[in-house]
Amino acid sequence: MMPAAAIPTVTLNDDNILPVLGLGVAELSAAEAESAVASALEVGYRLIDTDKGNEEAVGRAIAASGIARDELFISTKLATEDQGFQSSQDAIRASVQRLGLEYVDLYLMDWPAEANGKYIDAWGGIMRARQDGLIKSIGVANFTAENLSDIIDLSYFPPVVNLVELHPLLNQSELRGVHAGHSIITGASIPLAESKLLELPAVAEIAAAHGKSAAQVLIRWSLQQGDIVIPRGTDPAQIAGNADVFDFDLTPEQIESLGGLDDGTRFVPNPAT
Repeated sequence: MMPAAAIPTVTLNDDNILPVLGLGVAELSAAEAESAVASALEVGYRLIDTDKGNEEAVGRAIAASGIARDELFISTKLATEDQGFQSSQDAIRASVQRLGLEYVDLYLMDWPAEANGKYIDAWGGIMRARQDGLIKSIGVANFTAENLSDIIDLSYFPPVVNLVELHPLLNQSELRGVHAGHSIITGASIPLAESKLLELPAVAEIAAAHGKSAAQVLIRWSLQQGDIVIPRGTDPAQIAGNADVFDFDLTPEQIESLGGLDDGTRFVPNPAT
């Protein structure tokens, strides 16, 4: 078992801490999620990111692990259909109940869904739930710079994290700059671009130079830029391998080379459109 201390942490803008590497299980089946979380916790992961679709499964894996609650960092999300001031608070309470916990460490509003016109109200509801002790830290996912400005200008309360699609083909350099201006941590979801980047020659060459896998190189690329990285996985060997990324460093030239692959390619919908 890899000790949990082997995964570094980062201090958020609200002074809470979060491991820099976690496991994502959103959109997995309940059985896949429960098994994946059990595997991840066994090899030393402590940050688990889910959504309301499989919170009960995640809760079962947490309970079975026997790991103390204060060693775990559980993140879940507000679905678009639950946006609104009161409905967001109701959704948070339901999430906490499904997880079998008293609170979640990080709660993210998933997608601004501007057409609904409710994400500002939802942000207010999430802030209220934090005051009520149901959430330790609050963040967002898939927010554009404009969406971030909206909630920060109105609430004077920046999110701690913006979890976005991020990989060498979409390096999000402009959005990273916005995040830095508000001390928001960039979170990299689908850092392996649904495995589409694993066969790229530039990635393979760097992997060979370090004796690492392409997946490990891609995860390391994000980590060295200060991101929280949350790859999704179900295979125990893959989950363990994704965490074996703290014993090597990419050179500045390799980081720049990978970032230079950016061509705007997305593998999930563009939140701006």
